[in-house]
Amino acid sequence: GRINMLYISEIKKGAPDKKKSGLEGEVHKILNELKIDFCWVENDEVSTMQECVEINNVLGEEIVKTVFLSNRQKNMLYLMILPPDKPFYSKAFAKEIEAPRLSFASGELMEQHLGVSPGSATIMGLINDKDNNIELVIDKDIAEKEWFACNPGTNRSHIKLRTSDLLGKFLPHINHIPKIISI
Repeated sequence: GRINMLYISEIKKGAPDKKKSGLEGEVHKILNELKIDFCWVENDEVSTMQECVEINNVLGEEIVKTVFLSNRQKNMLYLMILPPDKPFYSKAFAKEIEAPRLSFASGELMEQHLGVSPGSATIMGLINDKDNNIELVIDKDIAEKEWFACNPGTNRSHIKLRTSDLLGKFLPHINHIPKIISI
């Protein structure tokens, strides 16, 4: 094996006894309230796709790619969820959802609206989007999978739940109904 192996914990089920801070703690709380089963791992900070692959292997599911976009005026925001290996073309995406030209949103916008730092964009950040400023868009390939894996607000942890629970219970609870598209 490699010398500096990425630390990844055993798979844990459900919320830990010692409550997690910030968004991660919120995520656990809501999943518990909605009686949604989930499992998760803790890991060293992840910075490369290769490290994500190691986490995927432990979780048994691929961590989704999450892209946060805005128009030039920064008053139209989109969170796009797609398979990790699918290239993202903002032009095709904007056309598909009938939006103006979009570009990657700044870290500042990400912190303001999703409550996460750059590199930790996650669908779970929509918990913080109380005014529904962000339109959620999910790639059909992700919506049709049995399992959904992402970070819960910090990329030192990754979580897995049933996609049907995400779409049918979690997202309606936080008032975000996704647009499902194929590009």
